[in-house]
Amino acid sequence: MHAAVLHASGKPPLFEEFPDPTPGEGEVLVHVCAAALKPVDKQLAGGKHYASPREFPVVCGADGVGRLEDGTRIFFGGPRRPYGAMAERTVVRRAQCFSVPEDVDDDTAAAIPNPGVSAWLSLKHSAKLVSGETVLILGATGVTGKLAVQIAKILGAGRVVAAGRNERVLGTLLELGADATIRLDKPGQELIEAFRREGGEKRFDVIIDYLWGPPTEALLAAITGAEFAVAGSETRLVEVGESAGPAITLPAAVLRSTALTILGTAGIPPWDVLTDAFQQVMNHAASGKLLIETERVPLAEIEDAWERNAEARRLVVIP
Repeated sequence: MHAAVLHASGKPPLFEEFPDPTPGEGEVLVHVCAAALKPVDKQLAGGKHYASPREFPVVCGADGVGRLEDGTRIFFGGPRRPYGAMAERTVVRRAQCFSVPEDVDDDTAAAIPNPGVSAWLSLKHSAKLVSGETVLILGATGVTGKLAVQIAKILGAGRVVAAGRNERVLGTLLELGADATIRLDKPGQELIEAFRREGGEKRFDVIIDYLWGPPTEALLAAITGAEFAVAGSETRLVEVGESAGPAITLPAAVLRSTALTILGTAGIPPWDVLTDAFQQVMNHAASGKLLIETERVPLAEIEDAWERNAEARRLVVIP
């Protein structure tokens, strides 16, 4: 079979022949229809992830959409190494296969679960978003950030503020449910004032942060109190990514003047929570309430696709 074969960390995979998989006990053979090319796939291949492969060659791709031998259409995750999703066929545990609504096309079904479930869990499971609350999506112009804007509204957010660095994409977020946007390329003090203005006196209830680094420092400066005051409602900041920087400076005044709780997203949630999030994301995609931009790429072009910047849309590899 043909596959995206990785021979060493830090190199793009090559379109090559690879031995066909044979399922073992509890496993199924999957005929792959589509597999999304995600940041985590590049991190794994680049040796920058704790689960990066140590033995080569391996096939790239952490998840995808395919059909079982009996024709059942499924989304699957975690193929058994050395196999991966970016191939004509792969092998996974049957328990790691999920049914896909027929109203969701292969491209969407492959592209939306990873970022969509991540955003859903960040908002509902980690931040415990309550209907009517104000949400700030910090890094809203990426694939996951765009979905987070939509999911916040689906979950009942009263107001959603989208902050991002891509001006073109930022201009489209009002159509996806954002009530206001903030350009993150403003000079330091202007950015701080923009956060203060959009947060208002009540400030943000929930912040989903895909950026960290300088944008988060500006945000924290904006919510730091300047005088003694009665404690307001809690702000829950969920740290998800670090695309703007791996570290921040956190002045003590931020935590002493503001009811701020900083949360992480480490670990996999209970299986029932994860499964529910997947079904919710897929159902909303099927109903047209949750949208993701995709671009199809033939498996034979994987080396070129690996180096491309898709800019707010997800590349989907088609065997």
